[in-house]
Amino acid sequence: MQSKGRLLIVEDEKIALKNLVHVMTKEGYDVAGTQSGATALGWIESQSFDVVLTDLRMEKVDGMQVLKKCRERSPDTEVIMITGHATPESAVEAMKSGAFFYIAKPFRLDDVRKVVREALEKNLLKRENRQLREQIEGYEGKVKIITQDPAMLKVLEMARQVAPTDCNVLITGESGTGKELFARYLHYNSGRADGPFVAVNCGAFGEELLSNELFGHEKGAFTGALTLKKGLIESAQGGTLFLDEITEMSPAMQVKLLRVIQEREVLHLGGTAPVKTDARYIAATNRDIETVTRDGSLRQDLFFRLNVVNLHIPPLCERKGDVAPLSYYFLKKFSVLMKKEVNDISPEAISVLENHDFPGNVRELENIIERGVAINTGQTIELAHLPEKLREASAQMFRKKEGRVPSLEAQEKAYIRWVLNEAGGNQTVAAQMLGINRVSLWRKLKSYEMDDGTLLDGTP
Repeated sequence: MQSKGRLLIVEDEKIALKNLVHVMTKEGYDVAGTQSGATALGWIESQSFDVVLTDLRMEKVDGMQVLKKCRERSPDTEVIMITGHATPESAVEAMKSGAFFYIAKPFRLDDVRKVVREALEKNLLKRENRQLREQIEGYEGKVKIITQDPAMLKVLEMARQVAPTDCNVLITGESGTGKELFARYLHYNSGRADGPFVAVNCGAFGEELLSNELFGHEKGAFTGALTLKKGLIESAQGGTLFLDEITEMSPAMQVKLLRVIQEREVLHLGGTAPVKTDARYIAATNRDIETVTRDGSLRQDLFFRLNVVNLHIPPLCERKGDVAPLSYYFLKKFSVLMKKEVNDISPEAISVLENHDFPGNVRELENIIERGVAINTGQTIELAHLPEKLREASAQMFRKKEGRVPSLEAQEKAYIRWVLNEAGGNQTVAAQMLGINRVSLWRKLKSYEMDDGTLLDGTP
């Protein structure tokens, strides 16, 4: 059976050590035990442990020295202190030095099991977060596509295969999923990487202006045309032209574009001699392909020219496993840009993000993390740094009771109660999470007769 985690138990009382090793081994942990603090220091130096369970008072080398060595050698290792001489001062010192928990003798084995399990969960979370950060930092090149979702990995693999082929590609997916990012990925992993990448949003221009932007014009072609203007198709010579929102292009413009793609030449407005072109075409749309080809928004002949390969990018709500790595990627990006040392996201905040539907997809997540970094005065994005609508959505959902819908007052009381529980009863933190000041929260608690704390562990 696979080990749940690696434990080191340091206890100078032989019987106590034997019992702890026996109990923790039965729990499924890989356990090493010693009565010597000096031996423990050597093991910590040469081996890795997820959790260290150590007595505080020992001869020659005590628990504080064991804790210090762990902090120096393996910061992710969680250290639990056990002592038969518990004092408030020693507990405070241990916790300030980085101990995960402080257990006084005599203890209940169930309590030790619970604390060890919680320490391992925290260790695992820190390790996963570090691996995600290393994964993000390890990406090289001009384009970073952050994903660990199986469906997205298949899309990425397809992109890797078609990138060097120079064929035209149609990218589909909702707004904000990263269609232009994939277009850039195709470009920078192709033989055209040294050429220009030119992007144009077909929905941002009227027909005449888009025609001028794409095809260019000759000097004197119209009033105000004082010089020759190359179009974007020519500007993409030797590179890639990305046509975003291709379905917003008028049918007449689509006919002109089709001819350029087929003949590989463009005619300037007011010109008589075609100009040879050499660009790869990548198009994108956020609309359903079958619908737009059926209703004529996208001509079928142009569709077949562009859709040599189709890459469909799933929305973020269908790949929740990407929320955490993307969040850390954006965290690093905006921390650098804003020159802040915000370097972590709390498990509670990650949980709320992973349960959000993200109608705005990756772009919405990016904005949320940017906001979290901007308003942060510490090193961690907490629940209080997320938009209010996300915090509210994470609260309990209320059903009808006895056929009646709860009143607004009942809902607010229940929501405040839930936030106070999330904040561990800390009213200052709860007020921040609620987006109100401490005095306003106090007044609400008084008006709802919640200021005695008796409602903190109830449910609505």
